[in-house]
Amino acid sequence: MAQQSFNVMIIGQAGRLQYEALLFAASLRHSSPNFSGRVFVAVPQPGPLWDKDPSIRSAPVLDVLQRLDVEILPFESKIFGSKYPYGNKIEALQALPEGEPFVFFDSDTLITGDLEAVPFDFSRPSASLRREGTWPKPTLYGPGYTEIWRALYERFGLDMDATLDLSQPDEFWKRYLYFNAGFFYGACPRAFGKRFAVYAQSILKDPPPELIGQSLDPWLDQVALPLVIHSFGGGRDALPTGYLDGETSCHYRLFPLLYARESNAVVDLLQQVAAPNWIKKVLKAYDPIKRLVYQGRGERVRALFDQNHLPRREQAIRNRIKSEGLWER
Repeated sequence: MAQQSFNVMIIGQAGRLQYEALLFAASLRHSSPNFSGRVFVAVPQPGPLWDKDPSIRSAPVLDVLQRLDVEILPFESKIFGSKYPYGNKIEALQALPEGEPFVFFDSDTLITGDLEAVPFDFSRPSASLRREGTWPKPTLYGPGYTEIWRALYERFGLDMDATLDLSQPDEFWKRYLYFNAGFFYGACPRAFGKRFAVYAQSILKDPPPELIGQSLDPWLDQVALPLVIHSFGGGRDALPTGYLDGETSCHYRLFPLLYARESNAVVDLLQQVAAPNWIKKVLKAYDPIKRLVYQGRGERVRALFDQNHLPRREQAIRNRIKSEGLWER
């Protein structure tokens, strides 16, 4: 059966994200030239929830995105805005075409393979499993993982037991359904986004007592996401491994981390898609990209590490880069 057509959405706004969005689009067109869906850069519009105008106003950036056949998708921030910009990915879903399957990616992602070869089952949504046990952080005297997560599942009438990975020990974070929100997908963006917004607002405004002492900033989207995915019949095993966060996409997160720990193929791809003059002259307006990609600091970062034997903790990688004066964001 032929792969169902789907749309792709990322967030773009003034500052770093507009340049990440440009690189994402360039990598998609390079690595998946026959992609048949629409590619949207969702852009929050100025309004009372934003301290500054978040929209993309750079004519050169907009011209390159147009040349890459990207559609700018304005949306209004009604819930989150500058107080919680991670909420953009929740609110922007309402602006996508209703009833058309979608894949959301964080803008700090490169497409490294054929997106249409990914065997998505949009009736069973899923999200990125490239994550650490960042939430919750149970205290010594409890409640523990089970009590915290069960309180959330019960809040929304969901069956937590069906989500447990019983190969993992009790009270170990991997036993519980938890994703990175760097990508997720589903059958209808508006239905998915509406439920995502309802769950996130409920958790934020009226957290269950079991969540007392647990931080929701910046974790709110990743707290609500597994609940939303489970509610639509998805889960951790809905997408075969090796595609997204593998051969087909790379969520690098920050450019110094890309050079420090990603494969030679990803570094080569970045250099290749950033090379054309019509792209280079726009990207060079952003100092971290200019220094790391075009002035060679990225290669100096890469030389600090053995990519086959990286420090186990990301903070150690960051500290080493900073100690050498090469950290750029």
